[in-house]
Amino acid sequence: MAAFERILYEVEEGVAIITLNRPEKRNCMNPTMHHEMVQVLDELAADPETKVLVLTGAGDSWCAGQDLREYFRGLDHATPAEKERASWAAQEWRWRRLNKFPKPTIAMVNGYCFGGGFTQLIACDFAIAADDAIFGLSEVNWGIYPGGMVSRALAEALNLRKAIYYIMTGDTFDGKEAEAIGLVTKSVPRERLREETVALAKKLMSKNLATLRACKEVYKTVKSMDYEQAE
Repeated sequence: MAAFERILYEVEEGVAIITLNRPEKRNCMNPTMHHEMVQVLDELAADPETKVLVLTGAGDSWCAGQDLREYFRGLDHATPAEKERASWAAQEWRWRRLNKFPKPTIAMVNGYCFGGGFTQLIACDFAIAADDAIFGLSEVNWGIYPGGMVSRALAEALNLRKAIYYIMTGDTFDGKEAEAIGLVTKSVPRERLREETVALAKKLMSKNLATLRACKEVYKTVKSMDYEQAE
């Protein structure tokens, strides 16, 4: 697999761990990261050694959203084709590729998760968060709203009252609250985060992997069907 500039990866005993690697920017996403994530997800989807995918962040953050300077302002001076490629890559890996990844996916939330980071968080099949991880939709404080994909992903994961509350107040919340409202599967002490994530990955690997793929595909497909179609 190719070397990357803004992400790290390792595959050990069937578990592929991708790390967003811009700790000095709290792993804010820029066009380079988006293009690299499309590539690495393609490669790991076809990798026979990869049975489960884990997504995490370097340093004290999971992902603090889009890099305002490099993704938004920086693209002001890009060609139309460059803008289109960056926009496509941003949505492609964070929702379409992760949401339909052919293997189980786990978000290992080790710290700050803000704004655009919610999209890939919700796209993962499971999410294990550190108790002291901090989540927030701070867009309202800047006079804007969470982007269309972020808001749509929230509608998939949270009920109306919780989603609207956090969208419209900008309040932050920790991993324990994220578990209570159903945003993450489980919240654990930070020192046990990797241990708990790997334990879940191993549990999944004990199942038939083709069946696991069918389980997630069927569930995500029938959600948009009526009962007759699902039958």
